[in-house]
Amino acid sequence: MKAFGVRQLKDNPSAALRAAREGPVVVLSRNCPEAVLVHLDDDTLLAEPGVRLALATALYREQSLSLGLAARFSGLGTADFIQHVSHLGIPVVRGTRATVREDVQAIEAWESDS
Repeated sequence: MKAFGVRQLKDNPSAALRAAREGPVVVLSRNCPEAVLVHLDDDTLLAEPGVRLALATALYREQSLSLGLAARFSGLGTADFIQHVSHLGIPVVRGTRATVREDVQAIEAWESDS
């Protein structure tokens, strides 16, 4: 296990990611552990049943991934991913009525121009 200071991580994130391929990397802030970097290998952790879907769902819920990227990462089609997150009570359409209305108008305008 290796340790990187926050400044080292900021200056050279690639080195920390390379080190994480060999084992967990502890990130230190003022010599106190703040986080752990773990390499997500397609053949190990991400290959476990449900891990990709759970991670994609969490990243989508936190708005770190778009709907399309989350669906692709999960391995599901977009429609299946929408159904999955809807069953969990995670909104697929975000925004206020006004922003949704603007989006619908933009789509309608795009369709009429096509």
